[in-house]
Amino acid sequence: MNKLTNKELKKLESVFTKIQRNIESGLNTLFVTNPIRVAKVWKRDQGGGGKSISITGDTIEKAAVNFSSISGKQLPQSSIAEELNTKSNKFHAMGVSVIAHPMNPFCATSHMNVRIFLELSKNNLIENWWIGGGFDLTPFFPTIDESSTWHSKAKICLDNFDLKYHKNFAKNCDDYFYLPHRKEKRGIGGIFFDQLKHKNIEDSLDLLNAVANCYIESYLYIVNVNKDKKFTAEDREFQLYRRGRYVEFNLLFDRGTKFGIESNGRTDSILASMPPAVNWPFRLSKNIIRNEKKLLRFINKSWNQHL
Repeated sequence: MNKLTNKELKKLESVFTKIQRNIESGLNTLFVTNPIRVAKVWKRDQGGGGKSISITGDTIEKAAVNFSSISGKQLPQSSIAEELNTKSNKFHAMGVSVIAHPMNPFCATSHMNVRIFLELSKNNLIENWWIGGGFDLTPFFPTIDESSTWHSKAKICLDNFDLKYHKNFAKNCDDYFYLPHRKEKRGIGGIFFDQLKHKNIEDSLDLLNAVANCYIESYLYIVNVNKDKKFTAEDREFQLYRRGRYVEFNLLFDRGTKFGIESNGRTDSILASMPPAVNWPFRLSKNIIRNEKKLLRFINKSWNQHL
């Protein structure tokens, strides 16, 4: 693909809208009763738009599965991990982002996104392109089984494309999803990559598809194992407290959030990753202090080194 024609644009968008549908279908299997679904198709004045889907119900307290395809004259700095050499006249970016906040504290919060950026000349010639994405898991009461499942499936997925990818992407994830003001990892990690060119655009899209499929298969397994576990008010208290870390990272450090704001995206879609309920207690209870010590000992391990 050398030029982004309308036909090629629709073809690219269909890759991501299919990912969006597949992940929504997967999440829907987790509910006992039919969830409440709200879908919003939106347009952007500067070019492009998307479709945002919100799902709420008994097993998943809140999930968002969002697709966007936007264009602009200048690529926001927040989307760039490293400086670019080209000086293109415009860009087109598209992707899918997912967040799931389960009701049961023993079920981990998860996040996934896959995206492609195209730098274009005046006549829509593609001067530069790259892909990015990944997924990470944020448990409150983590187990060895879910952690090993999460990371081993990611490695199997990436080994099909390049044997070096998993080690590098897992380290990227640990480095990226880190809260410096807390000196904590956000969770147990996963994979994260940016400004990657895997062979050509078509092969890179295959990689993004595989990442999205790996995410939903792994996450469905983890939630199904834990969703029926009994929990107490104290367990819920700790979940709401630790969700605060999620909010802090996404508002202070996440490049995806900053990109959405800087590119004049749909605000409700950008902030869809926020949990539906969260708490920052002024004084921590003994329950929170005890559970946090256990959690931090667990998430500060490197789960990838033995894979």
